Amino acid sequence: MTSHHLNQPIPQKSTINGHLTSVINGGMPENYVRSFSGASTPVSSSSPGPVSAEVYFASHVAPKSLPDNAEKIRSFVDRHMHEGRRVVLVTSGGTTVPLETQTVRFIDNFSAGTRGATSAEYFLEEGYAVIFMHRQFSLQPYSRHYSHSRNCFLEFMEADGDGIHVMPAYVEKMRAILGKYRETQKAGTLLTLDFVTVNDYLFLLREAARIISKMDVHAMYYLAAAVSDFFIPADRMSEHKIQSGDGQLSLTMEQVPKILKPLVNDWTPKAFIISFKLETDEALLPMKSLQALKRYGHQIVIGNILTTRKRVVKLITHDEESEIRLTQEEDEVQHIEIESRIVPELIRRHAEWIEACGTRGDGDPVVGVRMKEIIEGTVEGTDVKFEVNKWSSGKNQCCCWKRWCSACGTIDTGIAVGWAEGKR
Repeated sequence: MTSHHLNQPIPQKSTINGHLTSVINGGMPENYVRSFSGASTPVSSSSPGPVSAEVYFASHVAPKSLPDNAEKIRSFVDRHMHEGRRVVLVTSGGTTVPLETQTVRFIDNFSAGTRGATSAEYFLEEGYAVIFMHRQFSLQPYSRHYSHSRNCFLEFMEADGDGIHVMPAYVEKMRAILGKYRETQKAGTLLTLDFVTVNDYLFLLREAARIISKMDVHAMYYLAAAVSDFFIPADRMSEHKIQSGDGQLSLTMEQVPKILKPLVNDWTPKAFIISFKLETDEALLPMKSLQALKRYGHQIVIGNILTTRKRVVKLITHDEESEIRLTQEEDEVQHIEIESRIVPELIRRHAEWIEACGTRGDGDPVVGVRMKEIIEGTVEGTDVKFEVNKWSSGKNQCCCWKRWCSACGTIDTGIAVGWAEGKR
């Protein structure tokens, strides 16, 4: 893994005149929606920015499964806190955007949940308890090796008298996977929860984060789900199936609330949070990733390019970019999964986060009240402003720099951080 510092200025975020640019329906630009019959019709976005999370949750109904799922999460977290095990919430797969309340048509994306399901396995192997929040029927840990396969599952078995058995060529691999699965079941370290719509996802993530927040720095979020960028508000959605006989279909869509902001600032402010950024233009990846870090204040963005995402990823922080790359032989001959390299690196960084934020002085864990502190001033002729999330418990203090910025837009803020620490 290679790394270098990012000390170049950040370009300002560009606007795209309200057009939607995500990829849906296996590659169709999102300024078109494919109807049930296969026709394509224009879609417009009605507002320049996303609705706030508060407005969204106040105007939409939580899924009926939420109370049951909340109780499962609560029991799972309490158990693993008692056993001293760290917990990671892995989100995986895509979300749908229904076009009708009684849904016949919906907008989807191509995500099968490969990265999330694969990563969950490696987190489990490293001793984490995993809450696996996945799209219904997407790939899941362990079963992913056989579901969504080009070969029918029945191809792995053959009849033997009154019974069946696994064909010899597949026994060794299947035994190893089954053994890991049974170990996970016995230890109770995997909780799976499913979602379908973007509404399901948002409500479930908020509820999970509020419960997991009691784990403080010992919780990690690995947000690999492909969440929809746009949605149709409930009060503007057709109740019944949209009739194709009425001619062209025009939809007005709103931006989905940027859920990372309340996640970082309000729901679980001490957790170690990783988001993902997928681009098709490699030149845009560092800039867009740094913009996300600056805007939301979490710890890491994992950036990847659509065509090389299974072989190359970039781990981007506020001041450093690291690359994890598989060689052609590792990928095509040894069949090494890049997640086997990503997960250990994230676990190492999570341990550093816990050490930096979880203890002070005598080594007692930091618990108590979260406070915000704004620090402003001039560093080497440049005006700077910091927003600091601080937790205080008696003589212990943990000061975690959730976000920082300077007027000149540079990322190399080591001098400014040192100055701000001196001002505290």
